[in-house]
Amino acid sequence: MSTSASVTVLSPAKPSSLPEAAPYAELAVTTNFSFLRGGSHPSELVGQAHALGLAAIAITDRNSLAGVVRAYAKAKEIDFKMIVGARLVFSDGTPDILAYPADRPAYGRLCRLLTTGNRRAEKGDCILKLDDLVEFAEGLLLIVVPPRPQVELAGPALKRLSAAARDRLWLGAALSYRGDDQRHLKRVAELARDHAVPPIAIGDVLYHAPERRALQDVLTCIREHTTLDAAGLRLEANAERHLKRPGEMSRLFRSLPEAIVETVRFADRCHFSLKQLSYEYPDETREGFATPQDALVHYAEEGARWRYPGGVPVKVRKALDHELKLIGELKYAPYFLTVHDIVRFARSENAEKRKILCQGRGSAANSVVCYCLGVTAVDPDKVELLFERFLSAERLEPPDIDVDFEHEEREQVIQYIYKRYGRERAGLAATVICYRGRSAMRDVGKAFGLSEDTIGVLAGTLWGWSTSAPLDEEVRRIGLDPSDVRLAKALALAQALVDFPRHLSQHVGGFVMTRGRLDEVVPIANAAMEDRTVVEWDKNDLNELNILKVDVLALGMLSCIRKALQMLNAHYGLSAELEAIPPEEPEVYRMLCRADSIGVFQVESRAQMSMLPRLQPKCFYDLVIEVAIVRPGPIQGGMVHPYLKRRQGVEKVFYPKPELKEVLIRTLGVPLFQEQAMRIAIVAAGFTAAEADRLRRSMATFRHLGTIKTFE
Repeated sequence: MSTSASVTVLSPAKPSSLPEAAPYAELAVTTNFSFLRGGSHPSELVGQAHALGLAAIAITDRNSLAGVVRAYAKAKEIDFKMIVGARLVFSDGTPDILAYPADRPAYGRLCRLLTTGNRRAEKGDCILKLDDLVEFAEGLLLIVVPPRPQVELAGPALKRLSAAARDRLWLGAALSYRGDDQRHLKRVAELARDHAVPPIAIGDVLYHAPERRALQDVLTCIREHTTLDAAGLRLEANAERHLKRPGEMSRLFRSLPEAIVETVRFADRCHFSLKQLSYEYPDETREGFATPQDALVHYAEEGARWRYPGGVPVKVRKALDHELKLIGELKYAPYFLTVHDIVRFARSENAEKRKILCQGRGSAANSVVCYCLGVTAVDPDKVELLFERFLSAERLEPPDIDVDFEHEEREQVIQYIYKRYGRERAGLAATVICYRGRSAMRDVGKAFGLSEDTIGVLAGTLWGWSTSAPLDEEVRRIGLDPSDVRLAKALALAQALVDFPRHLSQHVGGFVMTRGRLDEVVPIANAAMEDRTVVEWDKNDLNELNILKVDVLALGMLSCIRKALQMLNAHYGLSAELEAIPPEEPEVYRMLCRADSIGVFQVESRAQMSMLPRLQPKCFYDLVIEVAIVRPGPIQGGMVHPYLKRRQGVEKVFYPKPELKEVLIRTLGVPLFQEQAMRIAIVAAGFTAAEADRLRRSMATFRHLGTIKTFE
C-alpha cells in the first residue's frame, strides 16, 4: 500500500453532474511539510482540489513555505490555481493568522517575516510576534483564525491589524462538526461586523481525503510523544478536516453564504505565483569588467595560457570557444564566476596562511572552461567528454558544479561565502529527511503501543533504505500474526507514512547565493550546526524554480594528501604542491596491481581490490575504467567479462560498425561510460548532443520515469 495509492483521487466531475453551488476556493491547507501535522503530500492536496472542482487551493503550512514548490509543480502540471501562503503561529498569544502575498514584493516581505522568526529561534522553531507581522504586512492578505470557543480573543488582533492591513483583512470561519457550528458562525459574523471586516470560509484542511484521518492521528501521537490509547483530546474528534466539494461547503455555510462567495474574491486578489521568481546571480565577481561574460572570457583565457604554456591545442581551443559562446547565450557566466571566486579564495593565502586543497568533480569535469578556471584538473585534451552532458541549450536546467575541499578546512570556505555575500544573500540548501521503512515502522509501532521487542524485530526485517513496511510473510517468519487487527493497522499505516517528510536538515554543501536578498526568495533558518543558515527548499525544489546552487563539499582524501605533502616537506624538504605530484608513477601501479590499495581513494573497497589484479592497471585511464566497471550498470549489462577477456587477449576486439571505432577504441569496443552512450547515439542515430543528453538522463531514470521508450 503506497502513500499515494492508499486513497482514491476523484476524477474531475462534469459541470452538469454537480449541484448548483457557489464556487469555492480552499484557503487554509496544511500539508505534510508542516512536519508531523499535515496528513497528505502537497501534490495529493492540489490534485484532489482540482478533482473536486474547487476554484483554487492555498498552501498554508505552519510558519513555513517548505511545501509550496511541490504544490506549485503539481498545479503547473494540471493547470490549476495554487496560492502561496503561510499559517503564522505566534508566541505572544496572538491567534493564528493566515498570510498570502498579493504580489512579488509582498512575497519577499513574507519570506523576510518568516526568516525573522526563524533566525531568533533554534533549528525547527519560529518565534513570531504580532509586531513582526505589522512590520512586514504591506501587500499581505490576512485571515485571522479565531480560537474556539473564545472567538472574541481575535478582537485585539483585528483591531491592531485594521490600520496596517486596511482592506486586506478577513476573519476566518471554520467548522468543527461538534454540534455548535451554527452558533460559532453567528459569533464570527458578529465579530466581523464589529470590526468592519468580511467573514471568509476556511476548511482548515489537514488531509486530502477522509481515509487519511487514521494516519493524521498517528502523526499527532508521534509529535506529542504519546500513544493512540493515551492521546485523548489531542486527536481530532472526527475525519472532517479534508477537502470538500463547493456544493458541500455551500451547504455547511448556508447560514453565512457570503463567507463562501468571499473565498473566490479573495483568490482573485492573490496575483503572486512562484513562476514570478527570477534567480539573479551575484555580480561582485565581475568587478573591473563591463559584463559578467567579459570577466569570464578574461579569466578563461588567462587560465588557458596557464594550463597550456606552449599554446592551446586546436581541439581545446575549439571546445573553449564553443563553451564560452553557449554560456553567454544562456547567461550563466555569473555562476561560473561565483565558483571561480570560491576556488580562488581556497587557493589563496587565506586566514590560515596556507592554501586549501580543492578539486572540482562530477559533470563539471566535462568543461574546458572549468579546467581553465582551475575548478577541475581533468585535462579535456586527454579525455573524450561532452560539454552537453554538463550544460546544453535545450535542457533548460542550470549547471551543477561540485567542488571538494579538504574536510578539515572546508568550514573556512563556508564562512568565507557567508562573509562575502551576507547571511541575507547566501544559505545552504535544505535536505528533506523522509520516513523510510524502518523509521516509519518504529514511529508507528510506538504510536500503536507495540512493545519495544516487537518494534525492534519488525524494523529488523527491513533494510536501512527500504521503502516498504514488512511484508506478511516476513511478519509470519518472525513469529507474529499479520492478521491481528492492531498489528495489521500498524503495518498499513507504516507503509502510508513512508516518504512523508520528517524534518528539514542541511544539504551536505549545496550553497545558494543571489544578487539581491535571498531571504526575499525563500525563508532562511538556523541550522543545528553553529554559524550555519539554511534555506527551506531542497535541491529538487531549487531545480524546479531554476535556482542555482554550488556544491561546496568535503573530501577526507584531500586532507590526507595535504598531510602527506606536509610530511614530505618536514622530512625531505620537498615543498610539493598538488599539481606537482607525478601523474604516472610506475611504482604506484605495481602496488595497485597487487591489490595493495587500502587507504587509496576510490579503489579501496573489496570489489575494487578484487578487480585490480585482473585488470592490471598501467596508467590513469586504466584506473578510470577500473572504477567505472565495478558499478551496477556495467555488471548487470554484461560488460565486465567481455572487456577483461579483450584486455587479456582471450577475445578479439571488434566494433559493431567502423564509425564506432573512434568512440569505443579506448574501451576495446565495450561501452562503459555515459559519454560513450551519448556519442554512440550521435554517431549511429544522428542525435544532436542535447538529444543524446536527454537519452542519458532517461537511461539513468528509466525504472522510475519510463521515458526511454520515447527514443526508440
